[in-house]
Amino acid sequence: MAYTTIDKPSDYFNTVLYSGTGSSQAITGVGFQPDWIWFKCRSQNQNHNLFDVIRGSNKIIQTSTSNAEATSTDLLTSFDSDGFTVNTDGGVNGSGQTYASWNWLGANGTASNTDGSITSTVSANTTSGFSIVSFTGTGSNATIGHGLGAVPKFYVVKDRDAGNDWFVYHGANTSAPETEYLKLNSTAATADLNTLWNDTAPTSSVFSLGTNGNVNTSSNTYIAYCFAEKKGFSKFGSYTGNGTSGVDGAGDGTFVYTGFKPSMIIIKPSSAVENWQILDNKRPGFNESDNLAPNNNAVENTSNDFVDLVSNGFKLRSGTYSASGVTYIYMAFAENPFVANDSGTAVPVVAR
Repeated sequence: MAYTTIDKPSDYFNTVLYSGTGSSQAITGVGFQPDWIWFKCRSQNQNHNLFDVIRGSNKIIQTSTSNAEATSTDLLTSFDSDGFTVNTDGGVNGSGQTYASWNWLGANGTASNTDGSITSTVSANTTSGFSIVSFTGTGSNATIGHGLGAVPKFYVVKDRDAGNDWFVYHGANTSAPETEYLKLNSTAATADLNTLWNDTAPTSSVFSLGTNGNVNTSSNTYIAYCFAEKKGFSKFGSYTGNGTSGVDGAGDGTFVYTGFKPSMIIIKPSSAVENWQILDNKRPGFNESDNLAPNNNAVENTSNDFVDLVSNGFKLRSGTYSASGVTYIYMAFAENPFVANDSGTAVPVVAR
């Protein structure tokens, strides 16, 4: 695992909540100019809407559908120096509705990458271990340069030109993650498919694709979001549920050590059929984090607060997403780095 010198994680990833007006409005407080923005309406059934600097502010893809990329000027207008501007569409700015936006910093620009057999366009931040990657499929086994300079632990690939699923590689998915996949827009458990990642593990310069048309149709364009693990800033791991309640100290629910207090976690049971879940430190702003599911358009769930975000990880409060014997994969990003470099060893501290 690479060490990071990030002392302020919100300079690279930040959750911003806001209320819709139905009229164009600029949202500030992100703390940087975001290169990738993920929106979800919390108070109304609306799709998850994703935008990035490579595709442009008028190009929309949605994790809650398999739809091809669409063009709209009614959602995101611009990526701004301290946030973004949204237009009138209810997916990002309905009058009286509440919204979450998850914002990542890339390179605030793009570059051509020739590390793989297919030339890609990337916006990469090697400090935080995040890159946006665009490429055109060939239909033949291929490699794609990701620009991270470190081995990615997570990436998701979406066909921009066709209604194909969001295919996920997670480095902790199984003992041989390069043979397996999950779908970000689906509740399905992990499955094996050798034509997807060509049964080849990623390297510090490229990830591999097979001949499967979902990720590599000839002449179709694709977008990928890639993450390398940075100690003290990000963690991509797995845990096994114990089925025990940990609410208010009454029991010993599963504790997952990340080495930092998370600002955001995304969880999916890899061995069972169940939703993905996004939880963050802004909803509601204290422990018992509320959840939204990337694979559907449902409103925010505020009645099933099953995770405490603690100083060095997260604690499952109930059997929800800690079912006995079930394996879960997760992504986690830091609010405060418990370990910012290799100068010391963190001691687990669990708040109850």
